[in-house]
Amino acid sequence: MASPPAPRYGLNTRSLTDRRQLLAAFSPRSGGDGREEAYGHWIHVHRRAMACRFEVTLAAADRAFVPAALTALDEIDRLEHELSVFIATSAISELNRNAADRAVAVPAGVAELLMDCQRVHRDTDGAFDLTTTPLSRCWGFLGREPRVPQRAAIEEARRQVGFGAVHVSSDPPAVAFSRPGIEVNLGAVGKGYALDCAASVLRDSGVHHALLSAGGSSIVAMGGRGAGWVVDVVSPLRPGQPIATLSLRNAALGTSGAGEQFVVQDGRRYGHVIDPRTGWPADGILSVSVVASSAARADALSTGFLVGGVDLARRYCSEHPDVLALITPDDESGQTIVVGHYPTARVVGD
Repeated sequence: MASPPAPRYGLNTRSLTDRRQLLAAFSPRSGGDGREEAYGHWIHVHRRAMACRFEVTLAAADRAFVPAALTALDEIDRLEHELSVFIATSAISELNRNAADRAVAVPAGVAELLMDCQRVHRDTDGAFDLTTTPLSRCWGFLGREPRVPQRAAIEEARRQVGFGAVHVSSDPPAVAFSRPGIEVNLGAVGKGYALDCAASVLRDSGVHHALLSAGGSSIVAMGGRGAGWVVDVVSPLRPGQPIATLSLRNAALGTSGAGEQFVVQDGRRYGHVIDPRTGWPADGILSVSVVASSAARADALSTGFLVGGVDLARRYCSEHPDVLALITPDDESGQTIVVGHYPTARVVGD
């Protein structure tokens, strides 16, 4: 029996609460000719973790893999207790408490993730940085009481930021900070990393086709029958009209956006995504969606491109032929800038 086509998954940046809440729920809809498509049945196995909804979607024909999906969600629960800065006993919390005084042992996966993030930090000229918490606190975004701080306060916070002060070893896996005041926060990549790990659990269980999502902003597309997993990207500049439709197979998607947290002073709007190199909020880009080999990498790059802009994205993609980026400038042009290429993803209609 033929499998039903994949449901369309809508990305809507209009109702953001932060840059990691950017995708709407599954929304099967009619085809381009106006006729209702026969979507068949889909099984959605979901759970709340890391302050968002994690979901595994399977075709009805794959219902035997529901127990595997539940096991994958169990792995996400375990990772939350390992990665969250809001859990005092997590590996990251212990790291932040003690790594300025001594090398702190961490799980091998955490060390590997941090080293991957260091590569993205280097290759984005520091636009992506996991140590910006002091700046977010200075601007009041951490406590959701945004304000424009004094320049002296921004400079003081900047002195406590710098991924270069984080030193990671793999054998044995451990992390040390070269100066006090450094804080690592995996909020920009933790959900994507959790999806990557959950997808690994599914593969080990024999699953070939599944769509995993976290808070809607991070996606892992495993396999993909028919047209593959189809994702509509929607900009607030053109509500209700996709700026692009992606077809994904064995690929990951991560999205970052300017969000609704901001403060206005003297007619200027300051958003909550801060450029670690200047200490000031990034501007000029409304949202970025990145397709890459892993959700953690896609998440990291979407943040880096949001901060670093189109020129950085173009340079990075020219040097890394396995990355596709869709960039929405914060202007009235209504354009979507497509940069790069991913071998198993395509912009539908191109």
